[in-house]
Amino acid sequence: MTRNIDDLLTRAVPRYTSYPTAPQWHAEIGPDDYRNWLAALDADKPLSLYLHVPYCQKICWYCGCNMKLAARYATVADYVETLIREIDLVAEALPDRMRVSHLHWGGGTPTSLSPDDLQRVMTQVWSRFDQAPGAELAIESDPRTLTDEMIDRIGALGFNRASFGVQEFDPVVQAAINRIQPPDMVAYAVERLRAVGVDAINFDLIYGLPHQTTEMIRSTIETCLSLAPDRLALFGYAHVPWVAKRQRKIETAALPGARERLAQATAAAETLCAQGYTQIGMDHFAKPDDALSIAAARGTLRRNFQGYTPDEAPTLIGFGATSIGRLPHGYVQNNPETGAWARAIEAGELASSKGYALSPDDRLYGAVIEAIMCYGRANLTAIAAAHDQPASWARSALRDAEAYIPDGLAVIRDSHIALRDGAEPFVRLVAAAFDQHLHRAQARHSLAV
Repeated sequence: MTRNIDDLLTRAVPRYTSYPTAPQWHAEIGPDDYRNWLAALDADKPLSLYLHVPYCQKICWYCGCNMKLAARYATVADYVETLIREIDLVAEALPDRMRVSHLHWGGGTPTSLSPDDLQRVMTQVWSRFDQAPGAELAIESDPRTLTDEMIDRIGALGFNRASFGVQEFDPVVQAAINRIQPPDMVAYAVERLRAVGVDAINFDLIYGLPHQTTEMIRSTIETCLSLAPDRLALFGYAHVPWVAKRQRKIETAALPGARERLAQATAAAETLCAQGYTQIGMDHFAKPDDALSIAAARGTLRRNFQGYTPDEAPTLIGFGATSIGRLPHGYVQNNPETGAWARAIEAGELASSKGYALSPDDRLYGAVIEAIMCYGRANLTAIAAAHDQPASWARSALRDAEAYIPDGLAVIRDSHIALRDGAEPFVRLVAAAFDQHLHRAQARHSLAV
């Protein structure tokens, strides 16, 4: 490991939930391109659907998502009507009725919808798509506002996975981020969801929060483990007040330093692995029998906008303002401004406002970056062969990337690259060495750890 660890800890690089990353997307890819890409899909292959709700009933100051306070339900109800119209528009653009292997509601807080409106949207989905056998239906929720009625409806609609943003249980930290959420509240929601058939439970945790210490995050994880979640995601708090203005309410002086962030991340990972969870990539942990662990063992693990996933569908379609889709041709993103998104849909147009058409080079380097992010290693000769490229490309790509890899983080041998033991927290720095767009870009990113 390099001696200059402080330099590594303060470097900012993308999270690589896509490649190329969002700063490279542009408005030249518009609704017509999206419509053509949808029409060209292979109707025999499954889809993943993502439905975005940009509303919350309470504001968390740490949040960097594109969301709004649901002050009046009438606004949310209008959003639901537009979402239903968008499902029709997208379905009409497809070559045929297609089947869905994964469906994910995210936000914001999807359970800000009323139970009846959630059911209306799901009914619309299944009126235009077929549910594949064994499909995963997942929904994010906030236990502070989750009602028994909504839990019952989630179960009745066939959801089989639910995610909670636990973040941190320490009351001092909760007060500093404006998310008061006692363990009993989360435990009740988990118990009730399992009782209605939602067997798979995910927790999100955050390190690097104001006033947070290593002991606090260890204690939070121990409490979480008593609830036996199937998966946990461990994210580093990204302090980007120039993007998320609500983060200006967080006292910068209360944030842990770079070395303390690393200590928190390391302690959390060690605690989870010691309790039998499998580490997946840089920030996910799963029980050995969870689909995520199985995908990692089989070599079919993927990375997308929700993090690591076992989803092998070649196409992800996003619905709702700011939602992102990935198609074989490239990426599309809906307009992030809710009003502009709604006006496009009401006019009978797809609401994509920017995107990116993948080039052969993007696919090559994207495959390398995804392999490194998922497994901490990549065989560039095998990747070249899979993309009909000569072995000489692998040698050239490794030679070029080596200049950008900090000393001590990776081993390069023949056409292989692999993280050194102990370098796992810095995986994004190694992946970034293969990013052909990053070195000429000016975008601001979050800290590497």
